[in-house]
Amino acid sequence: MPMSTVSIQLLIIAIIIILILIFIFATGKLEKPEVVKSSYALGTIINLKVCGKKGERAIKEAIEKLNDIDDKMSAFKEDSEISKITSKAGVNSETVSKDTYFVVKKAVEYSKILEGTFDPTIRPLVKLWNIGTKEEAIPEKYQIEETLKLVNYNDVILDESSHSIMLKHNKQALDVGGIAKGFAADEVRDIFYKHNIKSALIDLGGNIFALGSKEDGTPWKVGIQNPIKPRGEYIGILSVKNKSVVTSGNYEKYFMKDGQRFHHIIDPKTGYPSKSKIISATIISDNSIDGDGLSTGVYIIGIDKAMKIIEAIDGIEAIFITEDKKIYKTSGLDKEILIFTDDEFSLI
Repeated sequence: MPMSTVSIQLLIIAIIIILILIFIFATGKLEKPEVVKSSYALGTIINLKVCGKKGERAIKEAIEKLNDIDDKMSAFKEDSEISKITSKAGVNSETVSKDTYFVVKKAVEYSKILEGTFDPTIRPLVKLWNIGTKEEAIPEKYQIEETLKLVNYNDVILDESSHSIMLKHNKQALDVGGIAKGFAADEVRDIFYKHNIKSALIDLGGNIFALGSKEDGTPWKVGIQNPIKPRGEYIGILSVKNKSVVTSGNYEKYFMKDGQRFHHIIDPKTGYPSKSKIISATIISDNSIDGDGLSTGVYIIGIDKAMKIIEAIDGIEAIFITEDKKIYKTSGLDKEILIFTDDEFSLI
């Protein structure tokens, strides 16, 4: 039976609608909603940018997790698990959550890899200097010498069977601020994966995790801060997908005294701000806890050892900037990943 004119018209309209929908999906015009939220946790500003239908729900769960980590691992909150370990130093152990135990254990592991230039028992030295606070001041030499006796990652006693942690000596104190943000970034990433988020940017106060690619399929662009210029001026741009980018630099917190600069990266072996020639260390890794755990220690340990340590670890790359304006990069970083934008610095 021949189709009527009305039927033909309806068929044509249906075909046109189908073609329009195909065109919309093919050209990416039908975009997934983008959700951007800021919060405060772990002593820093948190910025989360998510593309996906479940973005709101994913971010809500992520912020709840970040606050939970902060409550457990803050060295400033009296009822945190870290503070409870410190309060029992030299006396007893404290049973902690799976999260806290994992982070402290990783901190000790990286302390060994980095020959003690990263140390979770550095808290007494940090408190002595108070850099970044109203009480910042240069301690007396005898104060530093006495406090150094309390700093030793080998004094962290871990009991896997009971998930308990103890500090060996009285007055020792634990601080996982140098690695907890990395753990937190990985936890947020995993929450986003659970909600089928395929494109997101996680920024935990400079600890960056680029999940997937941008909505247009191109890599996320992450700037490497120029350590001798104001915030927002870069020496290079990284193009990354599913990577963590963590930077430690002496430009973040410091004070001046008698023309001398005292920055916040304290060497656990000397008790003074690091005098390494490195002024910025950036770690690119699959997991942010690795980047966080490594960045401070390699900054302190010096360029030669730092390059050897990173080159020996699979899947981790690094960029180091030294005070003589030289840039060192590990062998896995090619021109497609890293583009330098400041010719004031020379690539070695």
